[in-house]
Parts: sequence; structure tokens; C-alpha cells
Amino acid sequence: MSLIGQICTRGLWDESIPGIVFDKDGVSNYAKLFDRLVEAYPRGEKGQNEWTSIVKKIKEKGLKKRYDCIIGVSGGTDSSFLLYLASQTGLRPLAVNLDNGWNSDISVRNIRKMTEALNIDLETYVINYEEIKDLLRSYMIAGLPWVDLPTDLAIKAVLYKIASREKVKFILRGNDFRSEGTQPTEWTYGDGKQLIAIHRSYGNTKLNTYPNYTLLNLLYHGFIKSIKSIYPFYFIEYKKKQAQEFLQKTYNWEYYGGHHHENIFTKFVISYWIYEKFGIDKRKISLSAQILSGEISREDGILLLNEPPYRLDKKESMIDYVNKKLDFSKTDFEKLMKAANKSYKDYPSYHLLFTRFIKITRPLLKLVFIHKPQSIYKMEVIKE
Repeated sequence: MSLIGQICTRGLWDESIPGIVFDKDGVSNYAKLFDRLVEAYPRGEKGQNEWTSIVKKIKEKGLKKRYDCIIGVSGGTDSSFLLYLASQTGLRPLAVNLDNGWNSDISVRNIRKMTEALNIDLETYVINYEEIKDLLRSYMIAGLPWVDLPTDLAIKAVLYKIASREKVKFILRGNDFRSEGTQPTEWTYGDGKQLIAIHRSYGNTKLNTYPNYTLLNLLYHGFIKSIKSIYPFYFIEYKKKQAQEFLQKTYNWEYYGGHHHENIFTKFVISYWIYEKFGIDKRKISLSAQILSGEISREDGILLLNEPPYRLDKKESMIDYVNKKLDFSKTDFEKLMKAANKSYKDYPSYHLLFTRFIKITRPLLKLVFIHKPQSIYKMEVIKE
């Protein structure tokens, strides 16, 4: 999918990105958001000092406890390196993996290699597959772009649930805006209220093991339990490609082929579903961030966008696998691809609450995050 219309002079954000605007010099508001985040979360000496202070606080709060932090692991680059980082700084994490029935063999091996080599305990939360299958089917039938949201919400819910059980106050997350960028709300938004509405409309299976994440969960774990989310890669020097090389060399870790491709369904959603059905190429966001971070050149980014995000020779086998796992026939899938595209705005959600009443929600978010969340910066810069 080629670039469309005007292109940001600093990155690859183009007119296909919702909410994008350009100044007189052709610089997009997404580039300016990136600058705001870099300024808010500096690396170098300031960032290292901040990270050192955070580690000290985690250790103090974790005294006399079996673990002092929780790390969600997927077998991907970021979470694998985060395990290494935590171990090197003397933290005592519990690694938590969500098994939604779609983990790739490579991801499972990577998790085992890292936790065993670093002597870190691993807990795997398994969702009854019939439940997650019903949810994923429901989201696809609902016609939404980010149909992997049930997995995202379950991961959040499980991490907070286990942190609460272990009386741990900190969850370390592997997100890195410098390599991932910031996704438009229209592409990926969803929440627990929306999940309930969509499942009520399109689902059939009772959810007994699925851990939804609602506003009540957010308030309970943030306010009552005082559990905080921390993003170490915001502060320390971290480059994904170097991290991959280090993990491969040191732990015989294996690369899985692309961003979030360690999970088979997530890979399908990113590389095919949103790309072919909605015309969304999430690489424009991540590559732009990497260009501004100096990890790749703008020219190389453009070349990458000239190729589809999936392998043409693997397309049919990928679709067949997804259809089989979700009990869709080929005809069913073709109808889904041709059906009207929907937006998160077409279903009930908390989004209006978080945007219209931002003055109220800001203090609530501070209960969960030590620092001002990226979502607040996004609301300030990107007008939805």
C-alpha cells in the first residue's frame, strides 16, 4: 500500500492517518506528538536517573515479598529483553503469559528459554478456547478493525489480577513509543464496556474464564490496590534490533518475523485483516517513529511500505488457518471481508467519558501510572 496524499516531511505519516494535520512546513501533528513524548520521557543521564529511582522504589515496596514486580511476556523482543533488564537490575519479577490458544511455537520456546536462563518464575493464564474463539468471532462479525482487542483486555486484566494476588505494586510493560509510535484511536480503540456490548450482540458462549478489563477494574487496582504501570524503555537506551541480536546470541532466542507476529492471530490482524479490509497500514506509524529515532532512514521506510505486510506465498495458508481455528468457512470469511466496515464509535464504550470529561479522568489515570500517560499527550496534540 503506497503512501497517500500529503506526507509528513519528517516521517511517513500521510493523509490516511486519522486526525492528521500539517503545518506550513509539512510537519504533521504526529511528529510533534513524538517530540512531546521524547521531551517528557528523556533518555540519557536524566532517563537513567529516573529509571534508577524507579528501581529503588520497586525494591523498597517489594521487601519481604516473593516478587517485587510483574512482567507480561509474549516471547517477543520487548518482553524478552525486559526480563533480562529486570534481572540485571536486581528485580525479582514474576513472568506472566496469557495463553489464548494462538501463541506460536517460537513464542512458547522464547518464553521458556528466557525464564529458565534467568531463573524467573513463570505463570501462564489459560483462557478456555471456546470463550476466546467466540469473542474473536464476535469482533470480526461486528466489523471492527482491531479485532484482537479481547486479547489486549485479557492481558491487562490478568496482569492486574496476579499483581493484586501477590500484593505487588508494579507492573513493568515493554511498550516503546520510539520504535512503535502512537496509533490513531480510530484504528485500535476498544474497552471492556464495548466488549460486553459486542459479545451480547454477536456471541454465543458464556464467558467463565475470560478476564475482562473494565473501568471498575481500573479504579479498583489503581486506587484501592495502588498498582502502577511502568514503561522502562521510555527511560533507558533501547534499540529493538540490537536487543534482538543480543537475545539471539546470548539466549538462543528466535525471531518470529514481524511486530507482534509472535501471536498468530495478532499477526493475521496486523498484516492482513486491517490492511486489506480497512486500508490500514500500521507500519506507517511504527516506521515513522523509527525514522525519528534514527533507527532507519526515511528512504528505507518508503521501500518497506512498497511491499505488503504479509508474505504473498503464505497468505492463503494463513487465512485457512484462521478460518479453521474460528470455525469460519471460506464463504463466511469472504462475506466478512466484504461487509460494511464499522468503527468503535458504532458501539457503546467508555471513550466519550475519557475525552469529554478529561479533567475528571486525568486524576484517575494518575492513580495507575507514575508518570503522565502517553494517552493524555495524544489527546492534547491529536484532535479527534
